[in-house]
Amino acid sequence: MSIELKNVSFSYPNGTLANENLNLVIRDGERVAIVGQNGAGKTTAVKLMNGLNRPTQGDVIVNGVNTKDRTTAQVSSIVGYVFQNPDDQIFKTTVKDEVEFWARYNHLPEEETERRTRRAVELCGIERYFHNNPYEIPYSTKKFVSIASVLIAQTPYLILDEPTAGQDLAGVECLVRIMDALEQEGRSVVTITHDMEFVARNFRRVVVMAHRHIIADGTPGEIFSNDDILREARIKKPQICELSCRLGLGNIMRSSELVTKL
Repeated sequence: MSIELKNVSFSYPNGTLANENLNLVIRDGERVAIVGQNGAGKTTAVKLMNGLNRPTQGDVIVNGVNTKDRTTAQVSSIVGYVFQNPDDQIFKTTVKDEVEFWARYNHLPEEETERRTRRAVELCGIERYFHNNPYEIPYSTKKFVSIASVLIAQTPYLILDEPTAGQDLAGVECLVRIMDALEQEGRSVVTITHDMEFVARNFRRVVVMAHRHIIADGTPGEIFSNDDILREARIKKPQICELSCRLGLGNIMRSSELVTKL
């Protein structure tokens, strides 16, 4: 099973071309980072994956089904999406109601609702805020509320849009624990991020976008050792990869290998 973009282009109603001829496959259990500067087309591309956008040309196939043949609700029940700004997603007056909403809306049994809610809240570390108004808690914590509200659906694919923005070290470590847990369950995580250190340390596959196109797709070692790709995408080499080059350690498949060598 997979998400597959086949020769996909997308234009907004005003004619602005946001994605052009994208070809990409996200497989079960993969952890994929999508990187590139603002305006490269990253967010537009991932919204194609969960049905928020529909291709102007080409096809998006999710687990063998064309998104053109399904409603956004049907596609999003397979591909969960966490917005960059939690205020674009949160609408309930307590964290409890926000996290439980999907389960209540879909009439899950009470015991199952409680089990899923408990796990999502624990994974996201928001237990102490469970009965708070989400609009009255710190922004960084609010982002984890929005993640928990999507985790409860247990979709096989999860998209995180700039999850490290506004997070301290503890928040980033919590994100990694969430991704590790999902990976152990065979679920895929697609992350849009400008945080190259986060990418180098936590992903085995990096997709680079620039000028509405996918310009590279490879391991962190392959991507961050290619100065032409970095220059075209206007992204910086992570410090850990720069250090690797300066120490003569060569190309690395994963930053964890570099840490082990050091």
